[in-house]
Amino acid sequence: MTKSSSSAPSQRMLRVGEQVRAAITQALQRGDIRDPILSNTLISVTEVRMSPDLTVATAYVTPLGVEDHTATIAALNKNAKFIRGRVSPDLRQMRTIPELRFRDDTSFANYQHIDQLLKSPEVARDLGHDDAADADNGTGTANDGDK
Repeated sequence: MTKSSSSAPSQRMLRVGEQVRAAITQALQRGDIRDPILSNTLISVTEVRMSPDLTVATAYVTPLGVEDHTATIAALNKNAKFIRGRVSPDLRQMRTIPELRFRDDTSFANYQHIDQLLKSPEVARDLGHDDAADADNGTGTANDGDK
């Protein structure tokens, strides 16, 4: 069997990652974790990336309504073994239950930054200038043909 040269995750890694994401989400929704930081925070599990051997699951989470995510991420990592025990019944088809690691999902902040850049006056000016030039060219040729 030849090894793929691309670093993209396999279909199996994606499928198992989605199953682990659903299991973690259900465990957090049930409220089984007796940590005051986690019990008072709504947590969105946006993605789970699996290692190629499916032994490590890195969950990217976003605590909603919290400015500083570090305390929530630290609490999740502190309770990772307990959460692993809670998700194991949902993942009983797997040979081994993966080790859970939690990371802050910064993709929403990146999207917001890109949105702010697109709405900046410099970019709006450049985009508006291109639109105005296209409109002038379109009307200018039509008017030239009428003369």
